[in-house]
Amino acid sequence: MAANSDIPDALIAALRDARHICILTGAGVSAESGVPTFREAQDGLWSEYNPQDLATPEAFVADPVLIWRWYRWRRDTVAAVEPNPGHYAIAELAEFVSDLTLVT
Repeated sequence: MAANSDIPDALIAALRDARHICILTGAGVSAESGVPTFREAQDGLWSEYNPQDLATPEAFVADPVLIWRWYRWRRDTVAAVEPNPGHYAIAELAEFVSDLTLVT
């Protein structure tokens, strides 16, 4: 193990030698900061809203004011929270590799 770290030395070496790193993540990374996810059964956004009513081109055509309000709420929600350790770890890793792709 690396000194003062829970990250195995072999992983550190692999990351150090990588030419391109791709990070696959989902809403759970931001959930820790308080951003609601979409799929949680009890409190996810889709527990209150039908995705077809908010997240389709047809929904926008049917009620653009509702859709703009919903997206404004989402932007305001994200703007009001602070990054968490997962966000900081991704940002820090990006400083050490030449090519990083983040897929969410």
